[in-house]
Amino acid sequence: MAINDVECCDFYQVHEDVVKAVTEKMPDEDELYDLAEIFKVFGDSTRIKILYVLFEAEMCVCDIAQLLNMNQSAISHQLRILKQNRLVKSRREGKAVFYSLADGHVRTIINQGLEHIQE
Repeated sequence: MAINDVECCDFYQVHEDVVKAVTEKMPDEDELYDLAEIFKVFGDSTRIKILYVLFEAEMCVCDIAQLLNMNQSAISHQLRILKQNRLVKSRREGKAVFYSLADGHVRTIINQGLEHIQE
């Protein structure tokens, strides 16, 4: 058997009790869609880098661009996506806008993913 083959049952038998129990615990379709969308946001290495930067300090676009050696426009675009998905928040101070993580969940999600790939 090849390494990518998935083993299947030798005969078809639905275990109705298990199917019913799991069905009752499944989130609704809208929640599953939203969950998939949030994981798509984490699927971009630039956005992951930005989130890591924000683990350490609240920063403005200029600082993040300098740190990641990217232009401000590219950073702004990614921050907009992160903000739309409620992963970062911003606050204005005079002419500067500072970004930070929206809440502790963001750090937890990233750390859990990192822990998984390091196993």
